[in-house]
Amino acid sequence: MKKLLYLVVSVLFLSCNEESKLPDPLEAGWKGESVCEVLHEDPKIRVLKCTFPPGVGHEKHEHQPHFGYTLEGGTFQITDADGTETKEVKAGVSWSKDQVSTHEVVNVGNTTSVYLIVEYK
Repeated sequence: MKKLLYLVVSVLFLSCNEESKLPDPLEAGWKGESVCEVLHEDPKIRVLKCTFPPGVGHEKHEHQPHFGYTLEGGTFQITDADGTETKEVKAGVSWSKDQVSTHEVVNVGNTTSVYLIVEYK
């Protein structure tokens, strides 16, 4: 009985601490090429600038809680847990997420789009 209890507790503990196998936004790129660069990093935040020319995207990746701001807008195909949608994002649009999120995006428009991502550590 003790062995069974130990096994159950071990499985529950390990499943609760399972780390994601997805890259973060800096690690994820597009077809082996980087799309983001670090503009600033300190013990509390990391600021990324991500640039997407037409036809370029961001392979499936995971975001920790973050704030985003659109420097130059564009049209994107976005795939996440809810499905796939095409969305136009205008310059000046901002958003924030207070939990971990995952998605993949592709710039399906004809202009280069640029974003700032502020990640909380």
